[in-house]
Amino acid sequence: MSTTSSREPAILQVRVKLLGVSKPSVWRRLLVGHEMRLDQLHEVVQVAMGWCNHHMHVFCTDACEYGVPDSELGFLDERQMMLCQLLSGPGDRIQYTYDFGDVWQHEVALEKVLDEDPGQALPICTAGKGACPPEDCGGVWGYARLQEVLADPSDGEHAHMLGWLELESASDFDAAAFEIDAVNETLGHLSAVR
Repeated sequence: MSTTSSREPAILQVRVKLLGVSKPSVWRRLLVGHEMRLDQLHEVVQVAMGWCNHHMHVFCTDACEYGVPDSELGFLDERQMMLCQLLSGPGDRIQYTYDFGDVWQHEVALEKVLDEDPGQALPICTAGKGACPPEDCGGVWGYARLQEVLADPSDGEHAHMLGWLELESASDFDAAAFEIDAVNETLGHLSAVR
């Protein structure tokens, strides 16, 4: 991985995958500007994945951790690091963790480096799969349990879970749902972030 960027302006095609969730898998393909800072990428990932941005986060490489500067946690300032400084070629990866209680780990992988297109609105989501798990559901294990409870009306927690999720019935919860147009509409408000 490169630690500096000397390339011409480019667009990075990245795939953000939520690790540990497989039924269905949850991922998004994003086009972002190569000079996007990590704090800006955090905002994009929050929108694209469907998180609510209520919790702390960190980006991890083999060498460093970047987040909101914190002397206790030892995070370097994410506002001082551009994505292209960490992902320089296809196959390069970093990890993004959201919510230190539920520990939602994501892999951010660079798929392609594309030529800059001045007419292209960035950031944009070009593909994806799977609904984002509900906030504060207990991480990967808790989400799997949530799905089991919703699938079994005889489970003692079924009514409680429906109430917690504010659902009329379990059929209102679709783990496979992904609305790319809704994601891009919200990302459009971040279009100044290149």
